[in-house]
Amino acid sequence: MRDFQKQNVQWFPGHMAKTRRQLQECLRLVDGVVEIVDARIPSSSRNPEIDTLLGGKPRILVMNKCDLADEQTSAKWASYYKSKGMSVLLADCKSGRGVNRFAQVVRSALAETIARYNEKGMTGRPLRLMVVGIPNVGKSSLINRLAGSSRAKVADKAGVTRQNQWFVVGGGIELLDTPGVLWPKFDDPAVGDKLAFTGAVKDEITDRETLACRFLEVLCQAAPEALGERYHIADYLDLPGWQILEMIGRKRGFILRGGEIDYERASVILFDEYRAGKLGRITLDVLQ
Repeated sequence: MRDFQKQNVQWFPGHMAKTRRQLQECLRLVDGVVEIVDARIPSSSRNPEIDTLLGGKPRILVMNKCDLADEQTSAKWASYYKSKGMSVLLADCKSGRGVNRFAQVVRSALAETIARYNEKGMTGRPLRLMVVGIPNVGKSSLINRLAGSSRAKVADKAGVTRQNQWFVVGGGIELLDTPGVLWPKFDDPAVGDKLAFTGAVKDEITDRETLACRFLEVLCQAAPEALGERYHIADYLDLPGWQILEMIGRKRGFILRGGEIDYERASVILFDEYRAGKLGRITLDVLQ
């Protein structure tokens, strides 16, 4: 039995405090805000300070990576956020699903702003929106899809965007890209875990094996059949995470010299396959 110690995920690089100030300074330049969240964790991937920071600006909430999330649960979350006064777009920037509706959703959300511009004789004035979100939710991927190029930096790791950039994306819309925003601490450890599970927090700063054990226990609640179907294991639902990880490692043949399970390799494979959707469409945030 391995000794997997509890850990709390903490990540707040110094540049993110500066980002808060930048957001507030940039608000006067834009007509509205595009907030991007991860559809697999549509609550946990929102910065809890964002509503206060953005004030009353019109909001378009893009639930990205919807192809990796449970479809029915995503629909429930979309209805919930619409009830809070936001316009919602379900999208998957990698496949392009839903992205073609972006301009339509923006113009609907900013209908009053457009009417105000028309009354002032400013018909056709570009709509300017600021794109915000925590790291690795897909801000740059969305912009690249809309702009038809790869001018915004993209990487499958947290914290790639470092400075503000403007992009003309067509349809009379201009987008201001901003660095990802993450809060200084995770008051709820489960939120920190979910961010780490999905890759919003850098893998390098976590104990991946301990995290994998917790992830397996969460999966047993969120998608009980997923592990059995993917790894062909059975009778695992009531087991601690480390035992399930051991079962996966043994099933995949991840055995070190001396017969010990290669927990590190099993953990890497587990997260790679989850993030690639190979465990199925799973939403970890449950709408109460």
